[in-house]
Amino acid sequence: MRIGLREANQQFSKAIKAVKAGEEVVLTERGKPIGVIRPLGPPAAGEAEVRRLEAAGLLHRASKRQPLPACVPRPLKGLPVSQTLRDERDES
Repeated sequence: MRIGLREANQQFSKAIKAVKAGEEVVLTERGKPIGVIRPLGPPAAGEAEVRRLEAAGLLHRASKRQPLPACVPRPLKGLPVSQTLRDERDES
């Protein structure tokens, strides 16, 4: 489907209905094509990779969807980073 910019602006829902039906909409300005609105392809690329990793036994999907647990930083053992930097600078 080809549609001029003015018509696309005035009848946007018409263009979107065409896209939902799987059709590409070519936007034109003074008869010259300037852009395309097309339906998104299936999200198969990422999903296919996930399925491949599952089949290989490298990935297991979560049993439930929930947020990740909060990150609780563990205390560092040894010298503070600032002291380590000072010591390294003094050695140079």
